[in-house]
Amino acid sequence: MPKKIVIARSSAAACAAGLFAAAVASSVAARAQGAAPDAAVAAPAQSADDERRFMHGIGTAGAPAGKTWVFFSSSGLPPRGANRDGSWPHDVYVGEWSSGDPHLARMRIFIRRPEAQEPVSVAQNTRGNIFVTFEDGWDAPRSISQRYGVYRKNLTPIRPYPQDVRSGGHSGHVAAIGEQFVVVYSEGWLEGGGLNDKGTGDGVYASVYDGRGRLLRHVAVAVHARQDWPVIAGSARSALVVWQKYIPPTSAMLEYALLDPSTGKLTRPAPPIDPLRAQDYAYAAAYVPAIDRFMVVATRDSGRAVAFLIDGAGGRTAELDCLPAVMRESDITVDGQAAYLPTQDGRLMTLALQGDSITLRGMQQAPFAWGSAGITGIVSGTAALHVVSLSRDGLREADFDTRNGVAAAPTTSGSCPRRNCTRRAIRRRKFVIKPGQRR
Repeated sequence: MPKKIVIARSSAAACAAGLFAAAVASSVAARAQGAAPDAAVAAPAQSADDERRFMHGIGTAGAPAGKTWVFFSSSGLPPRGANRDGSWPHDVYVGEWSSGDPHLARMRIFIRRPEAQEPVSVAQNTRGNIFVTFEDGWDAPRSISQRYGVYRKNLTPIRPYPQDVRSGGHSGHVAAIGEQFVVVYSEGWLEGGGLNDKGTGDGVYASVYDGRGRLLRHVAVAVHARQDWPVIAGSARSALVVWQKYIPPTSAMLEYALLDPSTGKLTRPAPPIDPLRAQDYAYAAAYVPAIDRFMVVATRDSGRAVAFLIDGAGGRTAELDCLPAVMRESDITVDGQAAYLPTQDGRLMTLALQGDSITLRGMQQAPFAWGSAGITGIVSGTAALHVVSLSRDGLREADFDTRNGVAAAPTTSGSCPRRNCTRRAIRRRKFVIKPGQRR
C-alpha cells in the first residue's frame, strides 16, 4: 500500500492588532545562538524527500522511579532513511528520560522486524499498562497491518507484539480510557486524490481492548470513502475521535465523535460541526482533566490555526481562532489548565484554558526548527517542559521555562481579518446519540 505523502506548509498567521500584545519573548537558548528577540526559526521547507522516511511517530509513558519512557520509530540511530529500493526500515525504539536531563538515555530497539514499524503510538492505562501500536509491513498478508503489543510499566510483556488490530489497517492512534484502550485506524486505500495525488484511506474504525490487550469490540466510526487519519484522546469515561474527510483537491474537512468504549455508542454533533477545512494531518486532540474538556487544535487550509474545547456531551464550549499554524503530527502537551504546541514558524505556543474560554498566553522561540514527523512534550515539575522532536538527523530536544512566554501576535508575514479573530464561548447545541456499528 502506498505511503501517505504529506507536505508541510510553512504559512503563519497574524491576528488583529488590538487582540494581543505586539512583543514576542525568545527563549534563552535562542538568544544564546544569537537570534534576534523577535526572530522566528522557520520550519524547513518540505519536498518530495519525505522527512518521515528517517523517523516517524513518537509517544510517551510513565516508567518506574519517576522516569518517562519515550517510544519512537526510526530507520536506525542516527536515522539512515529509506532503503535503496525505497522501502522504509523503521524499528520501534525506546529511551528513558529523567527530570532535569537534557537528553534521553539508554536508547535501544524495542521491536525489530523487517519492513517498517511506524508511526508508533502509545497509551498507558490507570494500572500503568502500556499499549504500543503502529503500522507494520512485516509478514502482512494485505501488504500492511495495524499491530500492537501490551506491556507492564517496566516493559515486561503482557500481550507482546505481534498482535493484529486489523490486517490491512493503517494510520493507527491509541488512547487509554480508564483501564481500557481504544485504537482508531483506517482501512483500505483509494488511489488518487489527497496530497500529491497519492490517495487516501477508505474509512475510520475503532477497536476496544481491556487493560491486558484482549479485544472487546469493533466500532465502525466513518465507513464512507475518503475518510482517514484518525487521532484519539481519552478521558476516564469516553474517547474523542477526530478524523479528516478528503475534500478535493488538497484539503480536508475535520469531523469528530465521542465514543463510549463500554457500549461502542458514538455521539455525533447534530447538526454537524461548522465546516472546518484543515491542512492534511495538521491537527491533534487531547483531554484536559483540570477542566474536564477535550481539546482540538487544527491548522486551517488558510494557514491559520484554530483551537476549540468539547464537553462530555460532544458540545463545543469555547473557540480561539487566528492562531499561528501548528506543526503536523505534533502532540498537544497538557499541564493543568495550560496546553503547549509547536508552531510552524519555529516557536512554542502556550494556550490558557477554562471550561468556556481559550486564551493565547505565551510564545517562545525554539532553539531549532521543529520536525514534521512527530513532536511530544514531557511536563517536569513547576514551569518546566522538555520537548522531543523527530528529524532527519535524529532526536532534537529542548527545555522550556513555561513562565517565559509572552502573549503576542505572530511577527511573521500574513494578516488575519478581525472577523476571524474570535475568543468566545460557544452556545451548547443539541446532540443525538447513535448506536455504534459493529463490523
